[in-house]
Amino acid sequence: MGRERLHHPSQGDIDLDRVLGALSDPIRRDILSRIASDGPQFCGDLDYDVARSTMSYHFKVLRESGLMHTEALGRHRRITRRDAVIEALFPGLLEAVGLPPGEGQWPEPAVSTEADVGRAS
Repeated sequence: MGRERLHHPSQGDIDLDRVLGALSDPIRRDILSRIASDGPQFCGDLDYDVARSTMSYHFKVLRESGLMHTEALGRHRRITRRDAVIEALFPGLLEAVGLPPGEGQWPEPAVSTEADVGRAS
């Protein structure tokens, strides 16, 4: 079986309202914090006192907001943070909400700065 392709928004499609909405939940902030402190995680290794369907929803919100990258590896999902693209668009946002950079970074292709994104419009 090949790798499943999951949708991740491109830098130009990341919206501040979606990012802030994703960051509004303490479980989602904790997931991002654990990735920063412990490195990339597998979804099944993160244990919170919520239903599996709720965890799937949290992972989906983080991925679709642009905060997290999910890599499908067979039946497992490996998650990393997309700090470079978030920092390029919204400098200082992650640190402002208590999510300083750390381990578990997804290697983004060349990331444009906020000024570059504005010029492309």
